[in-house]
Amino acid sequence: MEGMGLTHWGDILAVVAYFVFVLAVGIWSICRPSTGNVKGYFLAGRDMVWWPVGASLFASNIGSEHFIGLAGAGAASGIAISMYELNAIPNLIILSWIFYPIYVASGVFTMPEYMEKRFSNQRLRIYLSVLALVLYIFTKIAVSIYAGALFIGLALGWNMYLSIAVLLTVTGAYTVLGGLTAVIYTDTLQTVIMLVGSVSLTVLGFGRIGGYQELVILYMNATPTVRDGNSSCGQPRDDAFHLFRDPVQSDNPWPGLIVQSTLGVLWYFSADQVMVQRVLAARNITHAKGGAILSSYLKILPLFLILIPGMMSRALFPDEVACVDPDECMRYCGNRIGCSNIAYPKLVLTLLPTGMKGLLLAVMLSAIMSSLTSVFNSASALFTMDLWRRLRPMAHERELLIVGRVFIVVLCGVSILWIPLVQSSQGGTLFNYIQAVQGYLGTPISALFLLAIFWKRMTEKGAFCGILVGHLCGIIRMAMDFSLPAPQCGEEETRPAVLYKVHYTYFGIILIIITTGVTVGVSLVTRPVDQKVLAGLTWWTRKETPVKRQVPSPDRQHYDTVAYEARDDDDNGDVTLPEIKTRGKISGGDTNKDSTEDVSSEQSIRQRCLHLICGVPRNEHSVEEPVGSGPSQNELNEPRKLRMLLNINAGVACVVLAVLWIIFR
Repeated sequence: MEGMGLTHWGDILAVVAYFVFVLAVGIWSICRPSTGNVKGYFLAGRDMVWWPVGASLFASNIGSEHFIGLAGAGAASGIAISMYELNAIPNLIILSWIFYPIYVASGVFTMPEYMEKRFSNQRLRIYLSVLALVLYIFTKIAVSIYAGALFIGLALGWNMYLSIAVLLTVTGAYTVLGGLTAVIYTDTLQTVIMLVGSVSLTVLGFGRIGGYQELVILYMNATPTVRDGNSSCGQPRDDAFHLFRDPVQSDNPWPGLIVQSTLGVLWYFSADQVMVQRVLAARNITHAKGGAILSSYLKILPLFLILIPGMMSRALFPDEVACVDPDECMRYCGNRIGCSNIAYPKLVLTLLPTGMKGLLLAVMLSAIMSSLTSVFNSASALFTMDLWRRLRPMAHERELLIVGRVFIVVLCGVSILWIPLVQSSQGGTLFNYIQAVQGYLGTPISALFLLAIFWKRMTEKGAFCGILVGHLCGIIRMAMDFSLPAPQCGEEETRPAVLYKVHYTYFGIILIIITTGVTVGVSLVTRPVDQKVLAGLTWWTRKETPVKRQVPSPDRQHYDTVAYEARDDDDNGDVTLPEIKTRGKISGGDTNKDSTEDVSSEQSIRQRCLHLICGVPRNEHSVEEPVGSGPSQNELNEPRKLRMLLNINAGVACVVLAVLWIIFR
């Protein structure tokens, strides 16, 4: 790793200043009163305007898998993999135009909670909550931790687990304490830092290479010195600068890539807690759409600011980035499979002048930390709201907030154990690993949510059988991928034909067909859902007033059910909001104002600090908001002129996507 690392005090000072500033933003958000209740901690009080929503959507999505994985994929095989970034544009529009109104009308905190209300059954909610946590470990947290540790190790010369400890300590500090408010505000800061730093590196990189045409020439001749001269190992692909590749023989066949990057990953943008939680934090539908539009425009940039710099890195450092000899790769990056994942860090640490290295290190760390903080908060929300309350139906806000914070620590420990598999899978290309695992486990969820929203005849049994069969097929394929890794370049192919002849993108299409077929078939032979209970839960019934739902069992008296009933009954005079709030108060103390003030005055500084960390409301005698109370239909009201402006912008974003398809076809 000669020539890499931060040795100048100016670089180190820039990194330290960045960490201090991010922690300051996190601490500031902790002091906001909205972090003292569940709605504030997990949904930022539902009061975010469009620009931090859009910045947080972008920063949550652009994480280590991009600065490490996407740049590495570009170095290894070219620009085709950027289809996942470009096709995020229609998916983000679908999120705010189609899914957001339904989630608002149903008044949910989490996506599994929507499924429970859609089918009046807990089974799918628990299943999807557990599945989401598994996906977070496999494709988000472990990947971000590994990528962050990889870059810190390259920059500072630390071993991987020391790097992990530092990364998690700083990231977890403001995430655990500040909740979604801290995450969104720091995401906004980090988006600015990412854009400034990555634009600077791209401009300097083109200056060093001599322009785009020179990049094409240098990249197509970027082969490592140590390789078998009688084979194609280490040579760039002939179609490296094309999005649409051969549908049979290529590494990214265009039919499968288009379907997988749109319909297959629809669940990630429209049914995944990490992304949806950001738009649910928006003040209303106008700000949700505005945030999605901003994020859509920003999603055009990774092709030019991350992937192409990865290709620059291979053009400038072919021996290290494009190595194919296991011993050489081990010497350069500590991974016998390949070193394409060091493409972006290598470019940063060897190309930039003193001072700029520290800035770009801060850029990459900001991306990694944004990804981690987003997943931490969303995973905490899923576990607390969907699983813990099953075990503790009458848990108060104090308990839920503490449990949510503790779960983040547990999640980190489990994710670290998965890092060795992340490092060795999919030929050492991080981005391919992520897309493959998400394809196997996430694609059936896309079919499930689309059917749930657009097909009123769908039943709970059909939904559960469909998702179960789809995931069973996906898990079998994923297990085969992990247990039978692809041979290295030049070695004989000995795997079953289903692994090397059926690309994972095509397998994703098969999963969509299987999941949809089983769901439709079982739904048609089972008793249909009462259409009256679908009010506010499908696209066709989103404007209807939700009916009061019955609690499934006498012991399941959740706050969300009580609050849901309150929104109906309050208008009829049956149940008043003060009565509901009284039920949700912390028990075990006198509610008399004077008594409460006496207790508050006797609290020690230590107790107050503990309450701040654990999330106890600062005003101890204040009435708690019912857990799970959702937004009102007022959030769906949209001024005509703003609606037209947003629709025009959505159309422009899609036109830009089509133009890029044509240019890089």
